[in-house]
Amino acid sequence: MSEGPSAMRVGILTGGGDAPGLNAAICGVWRRLQDVEAVLVPFRDGWGGVIEDRVVHLDPRHMHELVTRGGTILGSSSANPYRDPGRDVPRVKATFARRRLDALVAIGGEGTLLAAERLHREEGLPVVGVPKTIDNDLSATDFTFGFFTAVDRAMTMIDQLRTTADSHHRVMVVECMGRHAGWITAYAGVAAGAEVILVPERPVELNEVFQRLRTLRATGKESAVVAVAEGCRILEDGRLLSSDEKDEYGCYKVGGAGEMVARRIQHALGWEARAIVLGHLQRSGPPGAFDRIFALRLGAKAARLVMERRFGRMSALRNGDVTDVALSEAVGERKVLSPTFIDRYQDFFLVPALSP
Repeated sequence: MSEGPSAMRVGILTGGGDAPGLNAAICGVWRRLQDVEAVLVPFRDGWGGVIEDRVVHLDPRHMHELVTRGGTILGSSSANPYRDPGRDVPRVKATFARRRLDALVAIGGEGTLLAAERLHREEGLPVVGVPKTIDNDLSATDFTFGFFTAVDRAMTMIDQLRTTADSHHRVMVVECMGRHAGWITAYAGVAAGAEVILVPERPVELNEVFQRLRTLRATGKESAVVAVAEGCRILEDGRLLSSDEKDEYGCYKVGGAGEMVARRIQHALGWEARAIVLGHLQRSGPPGAFDRIFALRLGAKAARLVMERRFGRMSALRNGDVTDVALSEAVGERKVLSPTFIDRYQDFFLVPALSP
């Protein structure tokens, strides 16, 4: 499409960890903006592309096909203009001016959208957001796209591992992604019938895990599955086994939770245990049907916000409807599993009832 003299120019980026549905969200933005013959300016590798003014060309002949593709054709990174704000925030503003942007759509999770919110609030830049994260830990939206595909991946892997657990009479400890929030582990674990689920929201004494498995074995059960979030907090006789070391962003370092739990189970019970880390399998590959349509709708809603010049907002899902919320509301507090959810499935989480 040729660019008219008054055509709206809209930047777009995908930041943070990749998630199934990113390309569908890009497609949703693009399709809606065609209604007003706007020009899409795609930046490469998240905020890094805006800081360094790196753009890519999108072939309109293949835009509709993006719905089916995993990953992101724009590339992604963890770059953030507020890592070095004195240098990079002015560079972002210069890119806006050089590219004559009327708006920018930021598709990402907490880090990406925190930067977008701050650029709008402090610098007055015209940005809107689209919530993406397999962790489902953004506030102000019931779910984020990518989450349900990740859950399906993890559930399928647990289902398949169950067969080898049964064959060899083992305990399979399956480590899922989830540094701060246990949404993937909880949903996949419940859906796959895991005997034990360990999540960051509730520190767990290993003795509780041992007792659950002893009880199961006493009934004649010869295999079991333990679903473990990578960020779960593990105690042994009141002593924290998980790392209390933090990274440069103030987050607890994760890794090895599944292996540690499997080792302790085998040592305490004499029940052969194996650990499997699902890792990036959960976020790779094409999105499921729900996330394809969901991401399309969220992208289209973000484009509508741009067309209406309602900046500082984010498309969101509320009570089954796609709507919009303030970016500040979305990034104000991390969304974690509620006590009500854990209570509802208490038999999986080794926790007493929290409500009548």
